[in-house]
Amino acid sequence: MTAESADHRARPWHGIMVATTLPLRDDHSVDYDAYAEHVAWLIANGCDGVVPNGSLGEYQTLTDEERARVVRTAVEAAGDGARVMPGVSAYGSAEARRWSEQAADAGAGSVLLLPPNAYRADEPAVRAHYAEVARTGLPVVAYNNPHDTKVDLSPAALMRLHQEGSIVAVKEFSGDVRRAYEIAELAPDLDLLIGADDVLLELALAGAVGWIAGYPNALPSACVTLYRAAAAGDLATALPLYTSLHPLLRWDSKTEFVQAIKLSMDLAGRPGGPVRPPRFPLPADTAAAVRAATEKALAEGHN
Repeated sequence: MTAESADHRARPWHGIMVATTLPLRDDHSVDYDAYAEHVAWLIANGCDGVVPNGSLGEYQTLTDEERARVVRTAVEAAGDGARVMPGVSAYGSAEARRWSEQAADAGAGSVLLLPPNAYRADEPAVRAHYAEVARTGLPVVAYNNPHDTKVDLSPAALMRLHQEGSIVAVKEFSGDVRRAYEIAELAPDLDLLIGADDVLLELALAGAVGWIAGYPNALPSACVTLYRAAAAGDLATALPLYTSLHPLLRWDSKTEFVQAIKLSMDLAGRPGGPVRPPRFPLPADTAAAVRAATEKALAEGHN
């Protein structure tokens, strides 16, 4: 076992954890066989693990039975539960804890958790929420997405959550790369994970130890090369590749990110497919832009 793989087993939230899309059939039922194949394919192509039941996996549209089966499928397909970080976000803390318990029972290595998002929670409520889920015993990665949740996990708030033993890392999706340095100052032992594809290089250079990633669903090899180079500070490799891929990577931060990444997957020969309502397929002009950027990347040998 290499030092890198040993570290990933000890801290399984490190490295490239792909926020997986979920293959749906034309009738919008879940294709679990296609999902299992996709998880195994991602790991075979150099990704460290997967994050099922995140926003990219359309978890809000799943039944309880579907959501639980997705986690079990991911753990089995990954071959090592430590490689699986299920999203356990829910409107209530008790429900989020139940999903964390389900993840633990399935053999997952860590979980990803948004703050309460049914209302604009204050800090005491946020701290209680994370403490409740942490009682499950699995390492909890906080997910800071103030754009959608309207609850901002500031560096100071993250410091307190980490001090209380409620979180081990944060997926930073605010887009403000300056926060990386403040988080490192206030909570030096809190692991920073890249939360948006289009700030990958900036956050990797600022010390991020992982990437919860969207576009490896379509282009894993290129994304693995990009992340490894960025994390190593190899700008000669990382910067040209980042510049080339950025027209695609920025879709991860747009409202249509699920549809865009699934379209890119279709073009790359992966199981993208339809989305569930209330999402609709991309409008023609938007689809054309995603298609052009994807075809350009594939023509340049990125896959």
